[in-house]
Amino acid sequence: MPAAPGAEHNSGVTEAFDALIPRPRRELAPGAVHLPGWLDAGRQRELVGLCRSWASGPVPMRAVKMPNGGVMSVRSVSLGWHWLPYRYSRTADDVGGAAVAPFPDVLGDLGREAVEAAYGPDEGSRYEPDAALINYYDDAAKMGMHQDREERVNAPVVSLSLGTACTFRFGNTENRNRPWQDVELASGDLFVFGGPSRFAYHGVLRTLPGTAPTGIGFEGRLNITLRQTGLG
Repeated sequence: MPAAPGAEHNSGVTEAFDALIPRPRRELAPGAVHLPGWLDAGRQRELVGLCRSWASGPVPMRAVKMPNGGVMSVRSVSLGWHWLPYRYSRTADDVGGAAVAPFPDVLGDLGREAVEAAYGPDEGSRYEPDAALINYYDDAAKMGMHQDREERVNAPVVSLSLGTACTFRFGNTENRNRPWQDVELASGDLFVFGGPSRFAYHGVLRTLPGTAPTGIGFEGRLNITLRQTGLG
């Protein structure tokens, strides 16, 4: 996960533009809430540092191989439960078999705070995430439209963006086709989807190089997704 020079000018322009034209909170669909700029610069720096440590082991960050033989363009590392298509395991069965790192308390607290911000304190207090998937996107990476269906409960999914912005597509719960909405997710943004939108198809069409903010020590996109598996 490199820190790349040369993006400072573009990032400064982006930050100035955002200051002139604020991005308001949006509910894209019932239960699907976008909170722009939810993480301040200090918390973004902290999470970037933690992601670097989590990516270094005990299970390495890897490109996931799909059952059809295709390889995802993002690189991923899991915490708490190791995600494989389309199941969870306590061991990294597709990359050496090591035990997955424990789910950290800092992400549990952050997840509850995120759900509270999206839905209110009652929902936030009940949220007990136990799995994190950290995806690293380089300039060419993207994510096809998919559902998050491996969990045994329908608790909300919490998504946190760091670094380079992306074009995120949020669709419907029936199929990968329209209707969908495209939204830019920038560094520090929070996106939560649950309730009627819990099983909506979603994906990342492209990253937007040169949009990472200055001062967080990272260029490229990191996405931290928190889930409550119900696996016990």
